[in-house]
Amino acid sequence: MSIITVLLVDDHPVVRAGLAALINGLDDMRIIAEADDLESTRTAVAAYRPDVVLMDLNLGTSAQSGIEITAELKRPAESPEILVLTTYQTESDILRALDAGARGYILKDAPADELFAAIRATAAGETALSPAVASALVRRKSQSGTTVTEREVEVLDLLAKGLGNKELAREMFISEGTVKAHLAHIYTKLGVDTRVGAVAAAIERRIIRTP
Repeated sequence: MSIITVLLVDDHPVVRAGLAALINGLDDMRIIAEADDLESTRTAVAAYRPDVVLMDLNLGTSAQSGIEITAELKRPAESPEILVLTTYQTESDILRALDAGARGYILKDAPADELFAAIRATAAGETALSPAVASALVRRKSQSGTTVTEREVEVLDLLAKGLGNKELAREMFISEGTVKAHLAHIYTKLGVDTRVGAVAAAIERRIIRTP
């Protein structure tokens, strides 16, 4: 069985210890390193190449926020998947984190099983959102009643599985330009402006099933 390797980024040692105890108690994932600022995160990513970075947003005295560190980590072509774990659930924080490149966004009051499922989904390149986070994103959708087409539902299903534009084009036997056109139509119909927002809105409206 493949073990999911996790880098834990949080400025509170007690929180890190608690999360490490929970995660290391599972058979399919391990905390392989811990960090509390940009420099220690960079060092750990370079040394251990984790599958998932579990990222807090507020890192106390760190000069950079979790969002800034996320953006920094996602610059290289080969980068770890990032799952935000935080107490912050404002629309602004959520959108900024997702726009920076986070694959998912989970709240610290989530049940342990929800966190574990989110780590597994993130490692698989899938979207992982706490229900409250999904609801916050869905609140941004327009009141438009325009129906999503079957082809757009197919795009949404593939988005939920974490496929990028090139992979979508290959899977659907269409050009990347056509993929972008589908995405533009989907964003307009669902009243969102990000891929993760589109997936969240589609799940909330039961257009697609939770991956």
